[in-house]
Amino acid sequence: MPISKARKVELVLSDLGRRYLGADPLAPDSTALARITAETEDPFKVLIGTILSQRTRDEMTEVASRQLFARYSTPRALARADVRDVQRRIKPVGFYRQKARKLREVSRVLLDRHGGKVPSTYEELIELPQVGPKTANCVLVYGYGLQALPIDTHCHRIPNRLGLIRTKTPEETEKALARIVPREYWVNVNEWFVRFGKEVCKPIGPRCGECGFTSFCAYYRERGKG
Repeated sequence: MPISKARKVELVLSDLGRRYLGADPLAPDSTALARITAETEDPFKVLIGTILSQRTRDEMTEVASRQLFARYSTPRALARADVRDVQRRIKPVGFYRQKARKLREVSRVLLDRHGGKVPSTYEELIELPQVGPKTANCVLVYGYGLQALPIDTHCHRIPNRLGLIRTKTPEETEKALARIVPREYWVNVNEWFVRFGKEVCKPIGPRCGECGFTSFCAYYRERGKG
């Protein structure tokens, strides 16, 4: 008997919850649901770090962020920075010259329009230079602990591979997941899919033998067995 989409979503959330929370958040009387929160950090660092991460591998983003924040850790400091020094510090990331100018620009906008504070609403965030839906949602989740759905390459790839959704763009994926994933889990969906995507459901050479979703995974059914 075919598994319904709702049941597939439940199985995915239960499995990922057990993997990364240590307990099934969907189990009756489970205390795991109370632990579904994001580990937050300085919203400014989340904003800048996410801009740096655009079209860049995570390892390079971490190096560049560490070097940048060692000198410029506030909007005021970065707004006044020498762009050549910013370029030097963020050189590990892609398009570092363009990003250096944009980072200084967004810092100045934060000072001019928001008193140096990173906004906590999607509508205000999306108006900032170099901020798209993913960056805005990352700030909401990891900067403020609010329910949102940041969609990166893992969050787009995995639900489509599993057959939970059929979308072509991150924007479509965000809307599709919002319809099928209960809101109380949104704050953890990005983290869970990112970790699962790095450890198991890799872009190339996914480790299907370590996955608990092969009974209904569209990718495994169509290609994995071959």
